[in-house]
Amino acid sequence: MSTTIKAYGTQAADANLEKMTIDRRAPGKRDVHIEILYCGVCHSDIHTARNEWLNSTYPVVPGHEIIGRVLEAGSRVRRFKTGDLVGVGCMVDSCGDCHSCKRDLEQFCEKGCTWTYNSPEPHFGRTYGGYSTHIVVDQDFVLKIPENIDVRGAAPLLCAGITTWSPLKHWKIGRKDRVGVVGLGGLGHMGIKFANALGAHVVMITRSPEKASDAEALGAHEVLISTDAKAMQAQANSFDFILNTIPVGHEMDPYIGLLKIDATMVLVGAVEPLKPFHGGGVMMGRKRIAGSLIGGIAETQEMLDFCGKHNIVCDVEMIGMPEINEAYERVVASDVKYRFVIDMQSLKE
Repeated sequence: MSTTIKAYGTQAADANLEKMTIDRRAPGKRDVHIEILYCGVCHSDIHTARNEWLNSTYPVVPGHEIIGRVLEAGSRVRRFKTGDLVGVGCMVDSCGDCHSCKRDLEQFCEKGCTWTYNSPEPHFGRTYGGYSTHIVVDQDFVLKIPENIDVRGAAPLLCAGITTWSPLKHWKIGRKDRVGVVGLGGLGHMGIKFANALGAHVVMITRSPEKASDAEALGAHEVLISTDAKAMQAQANSFDFILNTIPVGHEMDPYIGLLKIDATMVLVGAVEPLKPFHGGGVMMGRKRIAGSLIGGIAETQEMLDFCGKHNIVCDVEMIGMPEINEAYERVVASDVKYRFVIDMQSLKE
């Protein structure tokens, strides 16, 4: 059995998103049926809608930064009840048995996790995301949202938030660390907030001097202009950790030069080829370049609890569902501070 609901999606890579209907499976014993209140807009939504990663199967209904209320909980669901404020992020299932899943690293499931949209789905064919009125998700992939934070700003925590939180926690960033955050956008602004809240000395690294005041308002202690050769040289070999959020291929050598001996730069933005960099830059100092991908469910819940304790949310601009195509163009043009969030009531009207 299934239920037909309203959604917004696209039928082709070169087509706009538009109204459509999709089917959701009937909730099972382990499922949570959620009415979607808000859904964030991630650049991954655009890549998938436009088949820029060459793996899209149409129709595509994007959205993996989902906030909603529980309408119904299956008979075997113990952690959630009707009315609870919950979230759904980038994943809705995984094998549960592989080495990664047993370490709470479902995002690295060795059999391939089930993404919230554009993914084969064992129960119902393919997954459709949060640009819709309702979603049905296994209880193990549903998250508790703190009631004290702005739920609109909480939506992008499910992707932008955990993408930046996970590497900061994995590399144990704390009060003694000097942390650089490269790029002030949807990811970068959360990197600043989290690194600051963890007690680090935070330096925003950007090409744009006009972003300095915004970076400082978000919690950066300093701003380093990456196109200023003298300023970059003055801070060479001074960073314990760099969170690189640049979303496109770019020169790596200038940032490698900022790292201390044995320090790490983690890539979270560029899911594409990088420009060649000089091997000597990492050899001279035993420096490391690493990558990180969202986070597991337990780690995401840890992040949300931290956000509740410290009242941390994303800076967002609210839109209605009919504005999504314009919003996509603005995301591509970096014309948003710093994430769009869709009020899903606009889809129900």
